[in-house]
Amino acid sequence: MLGLPAAPPAAAAPPNPKGKGRCSAAPPPAMTGRVSLAVPAAAVSLSLFLWSSPVNAGILSGFSGLESTPGPDLPRLEFLEKWNAENQKKYTEFDNRFKKSKVLQDLLEKSRKNKEKNERMIQDKYCLRGAEWGVGDCSTEGMSDQEREDFISELKKRAGAE
Repeated sequence: MLGLPAAPPAAAAPPNPKGKGRCSAAPPPAMTGRVSLAVPAAAVSLSLFLWSSPVNAGILSGFSGLESTPGPDLPRLEFLEKWNAENQKKYTEFDNRFKKSKVLQDLLEKSRKNKEKNERMIQDKYCLRGAEWGVGDCSTEGMSDQEREDFISELKKRAGAE
């Protein structure tokens, strides 16, 4: 802070002749205990007062909203009901025809076979890894070096790694 004059040292201040060298903001020692008890008590009572009062949201307080009120009964038009029933029958028929179609059956069968093939490939991949590391169900512990190499090469063929 350039250009600001420094305050004189504390020792340079003349002592108060009456011995009452207190700041006006500090309470006398006898009142300190009463004030320290009154502040938390006031804070607690204020928070209880504010917390216990119910919330008033104004004119819409307690109103559940427009969505919960039933709308008016609309007139039933006979031709629309017949048209809706005919469409529902057509859609049901189309759904049944599609579910029984040869194309869908072929796709479902291919999907099932692919799922089985992919599961087998994953099992073979992990079996190969276990054989190379010497752990798990496909461990090569106890095999001779030639048996181990033959076993791993067979697993690689099955897993498609070669």
